[in-house]
Amino acid sequence: MSKYLEENLDMPLREALMAMQIRIVRTTTYFGVKASKNPLDYWIYQEMLYEFKPDVIIEVGTNFGGSTLALAHICDLLNKGRVIGLDIDQEKIPDQVRDHPRITLIEGDACDSFDQVKSLISDEERVLVIEDSSHTYENTLKVLNTYSSFTKPGEYFIVEDSICHHGVKVGPKPGPYEAIETFIAENPDFEIDRDRESFLITWNPKGFLRRKT
Repeated sequence: MSKYLEENLDMPLREALMAMQIRIVRTTTYFGVKASKNPLDYWIYQEMLYEFKPDVIIEVGTNFGGSTLALAHICDLLNKGRVIGLDIDQEKIPDQVRDHPRITLIEGDACDSFDQVKSLISDEERVLVIEDSSHTYENTLKVLNTYSSFTKPGEYFIVEDSICHHGVKVGPKPGPYEAIETFIAENPDFEIDRDRESFLITWNPKGFLRRKT
C-alpha cells in the first residue's frame, strides 16, 4: 500500500482507519514524547479548551505523557488551567512532562485514587475529564460512573478509543463504545454530542459526553 493520498483515493475507509491506527500507535509524538492520539481529535480538544477554559483537566490514562504535555501547553497558551494525569504505571513518563508546572501526576488505579484527585479540586472549578485507560468495558464504565461527578451542567466528559471494533478491529470487545451506551442509558442527565465529531474521522465515536444544563 502506498502512503500517498492521491494513490489511495479509492481505499475503503476501514483500511484508511487501520493505516492511521498503525501510525498513531507506532510513531506519533508530541514535542518528542510518544503520544498515541489521533491529531484530528486533538484539534477538537483545543477548540473545546478555548471555548470552555476549564480550570482542571483530568486525564485518566497518561501512558508516555505526550498528550498530557500537549494539554498543558494549551493551558499555557490560555494562561489558565492545569492537568491531573493518572495511570497505573508512570515510569515511562519523561522529565519533560513531570517537570511541567501545570501537570500533577498520580500513579495508581484511577478509581482508587478518586479521593486524592478530589482533594486537589475545589467545588467552584470547572473540570474536563478525558478517559483513556485500559479500554475494557468494565473499567471504562467504572471510570465514567466514578469521575462523572466532576462534570457540571454544560461541561464534558470525553471517552477515548470507542473506535475499538467500531472502525478498527483492535482492543477489548465489548469496550468503550458499549460502556458509553450503558452509561448514557443509566444516566439521562448526560447526552452524546456528535457535533464534536466534525472531522468525520474520530477515535472517539459517541465519546463526547455533555452534561445537560
